[in-house]
Amino acid sequence: MKVDVKTLDGNPMTAAAAVQPLGSGLRIAPGFAATTTDETTGLATRIEAKYIRTTGRYIVTAVAVESTTDAVEVNANTLRQVTVQAIVQAAAPHCIALTLDDSPDATWLSVSELSSRDGRLIPEWLAADVVKRGSSEARLDVIQILYGVAALSGQAPLRMIMDELGVPHRTASDWTQKARAAGRLDGMSAAAGRKADG
Repeated sequence: MKVDVKTLDGNPMTAAAAVQPLGSGLRIAPGFAATTTDETTGLATRIEAKYIRTTGRYIVTAVAVESTTDAVEVNANTLRQVTVQAIVQAAAPHCIALTLDDSPDATWLSVSELSSRDGRLIPEWLAADVVKRGSSEARLDVIQILYGVAALSGQAPLRMIMDELGVPHRTASDWTQKARAAGRLDGMSAAAGRKADG
């Protein structure tokens, strides 16, 4: 899904807009507006979401839907086709920034800038390296990124870690507990009831 993501005041979303520290190495935008057009349904949808620390994720605060063609009426039936959560999931990587350098003048990049074109958040070579060698700092960095993106966008973090790194549930859970103990997941929590296998 292609989304156009902006700050709540209408500026393009960049890593510079991610000003709120989260965990030990992430920064996020405090809120965002995302717009997408679905040619199949003939609907354009705009959502606004804000990060709420007590929930540990982005919460949708507004939704606007309009028809892109005279042949489509916005009514109860067409509104059922609006996938708000999918829009949040597609927009969140644009709103999360990290740096690969510890220097004070380090360059911050959005997670979407780091994502590969095949839909993965973590490049395959990095996933393989983290799983195989397991440098604790590099592994914690990757877990923080994956957990953060999943939790902030309302997805199941353990499922994302399992899928991205190709590890079993037990391993993903163990690495998540270690990242939380190291303070890497402060301010992030998964939605209650999210199961890793579904």
